[in-house]
Order: sequence, then structure tokens, then C-alpha cells
Amino acid sequence: MTAIRLLTADDAEEYAALRRDSLLDAPLAFTASPEDDAASSAEGVRKMLARAPDSVILGAFAPELIGMVGMYRDHHLKRAHKLHVWGVYVRATHRGSGVAVAMLEAAIRHARSMPGIACLDLSVNSTAPEAQRVYERVGFRMWGCEPDALRWRGEVTQEHHMSLQL
Repeated sequence: MTAIRLLTADDAEEYAALRRDSLLDAPLAFTASPEDDAASSAEGVRKMLARAPDSVILGAFAPELIGMVGMYRDHHLKRAHKLHVWGVYVRATHRGSGVAVAMLEAAIRHARSMPGIACLDLSVNSTAPEAQRVYERVGFRMWGCEPDALRWRGEVTQEHHMSLQL
């Protein structure tokens, strides 16, 4: 059975390890790289979690941490009605089991519980069509495409921008 919950400072080490694994496993799925990622250290994760409720990370446990999704509120007053979804990842051993959908549904419920949040935004790399299908399954819709968004080891990719109105 998989449990999904908000991470706490006690989860920082386990999260940082999963984050590092995710960046190595799917480098084009993330803007960050292991060399420049603040969420790859327990200290960086604790700093992010200290910004709650405007910055949260949900984890899927079975019983170890197997999946993650982060969200943060835009800090500009004119955009504070938006939450940005980032860092969505499920270990390969648990993909196809519904964990990603369950995490995203939990993230959407959490967003709806936050005062003033009207929508969620995210970006998905063009090299991850299966991830885009998961986002569409829970209600996200593509609104634009950014060419030449990421360059990694000679590969140039696009980012598809998606939004979910609450």
C-alpha cells in the first residue's frame, strides 16, 4: 500500500537521495542537474520545507520514499494565485502502478485547500510524452510550447507548458 503525505524535515535525507537519483535517471525531465540542484542536499530540502505553506513537497511511501512532487506559490503579488508544480518523479520500479496519478491528485487537493489558489502550472519535457499523458489524465491542459528549452549533452528539447484551473 502506498501512503502519500507532506514531507517534513525528518524526510530531508531520504528525499535528497531520491532527488539525486531522479536527476541521474531522467536528466531531461528536470531543469536542474546534480551539480546545481538545491534539492539534492538535505540542508537544501529543509530550507524549502521551512517555507511552508507556500512551498511543499509531497512524497509517496511504500514504505520507503518512491515518488515525489513539489509545489510552490508564486512570490509576486500579481501571480500569487498560482502554484507551480515541479520535480514530479516515481521510481522506475513503481511506474505504471498509479502512484503518479495518486500523488498529483493529492497535490491538487492540497492546492484547493490553500486560500487564494486558482490554478496550478507545470512544464513537461517533450522527451516525456508518458508524463504529459499523466498530467492530462488529472486535468492539466497544454497552453504553449517553449522551443530550445533545455540543452543537455548535445540534445535540444522543448518544454510543454501546462495549466490546471481549479
